[in-house]
Formats: sequence, C-alpha cells, structure tokens
Amino acid sequence: MERDILTIIVLNFKTYKEATGEAALRLAQTCDDVAKEFSAEIAVAPQIVDIHPVAEVVDIPIYSQHVDGAGYGSFTGYVTAASIKAAGATGSLLNHSERRLKLADIGAGITACRGFDLKTIVCTNDVATTRAAAALKPDYVAVEPPELIGSGIPVSKADPEVVRGSVAAVKKIETGVGVLCGAGITHGEDLKAAVGLGSDGVLLASGIVKAKDQRKALEDLIGGLR
Repeated sequence: MERDILTIIVLNFKTYKEATGEAALRLAQTCDDVAKEFSAEIAVAPQIVDIHPVAEVVDIPIYSQHVDGAGYGSFTGYVTAASIKAAGATGSLLNHSERRLKLADIGAGITACRGFDLKTIVCTNDVATTRAAAALKPDYVAVEPPELIGSGIPVSKADPEVVRGSVAAVKKIETGVGVLCGAGITHGEDLKAAVGLGSDGVLLASGIVKAKDQRKALEDLIGGLR
C-alpha cells in the first residue's frame, strides 16, 4: 500500500449548533472557498443527515462521522457504507473518542468502506492503539488523546512524543497510511508543529467550528502551511 499523502485538514462538525443544518452548509461552503483560494486540502465531516445537502454545494471531500460494518439487510439504525456513499460522502471517520468501537468493528467498517471506494480515518488515543489501527490499513490514523479534545491545548505541544511515536509505529507497519494529529488544534502554529513532528495533517473541530469568525480562523490555520 503506497500512495502520495498530501497535508490535509479535516474539520469535524460534531453536533455543534454552529455546524448543524443551514449552518453546516455555510461552514462547508467556507471551507470549500478557502480550500480553492489557498490551494489547500480541506475535508469536512458533517453530521450524517447533513452529508447529502453539503455534497450538493461543495467540491471538497466529505467524511461521515461514523460508519458501521453492516451491509444491506436487517440492520435497523446502522450507518452503512452504501448509504453514506449514496449521500455523497467520500470517506468516514471511525472510532472517534466520542464514538468508540471494538477493534473488530473498526476492521469491519474499513472493509465496508473499501467495498464502496470510501476513504477511512481511524481515530486513536496512544501509540499502541495507533499501531493496531495501522495494521488494518485505513487511509489515515488520527492521534487524539481524549483529555486534550476541546481543551485548546494541542497534542503537538502537550505530548509531542505521542505524535512522533505514532508516526514511527505506523511507518514500520504500513508506509501508505497517513498520520493526522488531533485534539486541541486551533492555530497555524499548531498545524506547523504537527507537520514538523511528522504528521500528514490535522483533525480538528471546535477551534474552527466555534470560532466567532470561522473563515478567519480557517485562514489562520492554513497559515501554518506557508
């Protein structure tokens, strides 16, 4: 598994009011505009019910916030790879700290996504979990110590060894798996620090979604790539 990995910014909308319904459309359009203006790789992860309307108005990649390994059939309440693909998603997050899964379920989700040509980002919280996730060959793993999520303290500063160790562990197992740095990422200096530690981008949420000026916050973040 070898491929070119670009520095990417993945914005998780979570269930924030500032990124729900019409607000999700506005934020996604802002991300799309900024991505085009600055030639940046930006992806968004809106709530599942917002995937289709967002896909109608943007060209950037769209990730589901979750997917199950279930396929067609008697699986009431499950989120299938087929459904998010049909809605317009290009990939999915898996195992976010707010939606933890067992390893077998992560593997099933990745397999299901592969069947529909969907990319996967598996969230992890330490080096050991990152190593196990990388062995399943998702497109990315995103390292997010839970205690730092929403704290405003970037993992690249609070515990840089988690990032360095995760990058090293992943590359020993599968060079084609990218590593994203998550938790507390807000400013351009955070992105620059994360890339400096060997990551291929960042996964973030509140730093942009809850900002008073979302576009300005996003432009500040991208400044870390220049």
